[in-house]
Amino acid sequence: MNFLAHIYLSGDHKLITIGNFAADGVRGNKYKTYPKEIQAGIMLHRHIDTFTDAHPLFRQCTKRLHRGYGHYSGVIVDIFFDHFLAKNWKTYSDVPLELYISNFYKDLLENLDNLPPRFQALTPIMIEDNWLLSYATIEGIQKVLNGMNKRTEGRSRMNEATKELKDFYEDFEKDFTMFFEDLMVFSTLKRKDIQQQFNL
Repeated sequence: MNFLAHIYLSGDHKLITIGNFAADGVRGNKYKTYPKEIQAGIMLHRHIDTFTDAHPLFRQCTKRLHRGYGHYSGVIVDIFFDHFLAKNWKTYSDVPLELYISNFYKDLLENLDNLPPRFQALTPIMIEDNWLLSYATIEGIQKVLNGMNKRTEGRSRMNEATKELKDFYEDFEKDFTMFFEDLMVFSTLKRKDIQQQFNL
């Protein structure tokens, strides 16, 4: 899953949310150098990724893209799924998306020193361009994919993937909706387990 889903699946604990958001910037056992609440968020992120990668509906979505994008297919589907979460936000939260994102940015800036270096550099750019809100539109997704393609020096051709998003839009959205129900149940249970493990 991409940024918005990881944030949403963290519950109401600010530091768990921040750890979940920034987990990709922490390798191996280095998570143990962070405050325990952030450690819990990092562990939750890793469990979510493992669950997602193995889920039949997620794998079904990546198969639609594999011929054109190879091992980048999973990254693209992660981004597509954040689009459907943002687009259908009212289904999942009573807090308006703009307010939810604004509150998260505030928490992020207040805890900038707790982020891994890559995310310390990334955060101001993300906030300035309002990445999380941009996920709600196909135009926003296009900008994200353009940036991802640029970072791969054009090898991924991820900037072309909005074609498949439009061509199979209803299929992707249906798969996301069913998959996300499973992921919410899994994440809630796993988060409770991790919080007990860390005595939070």
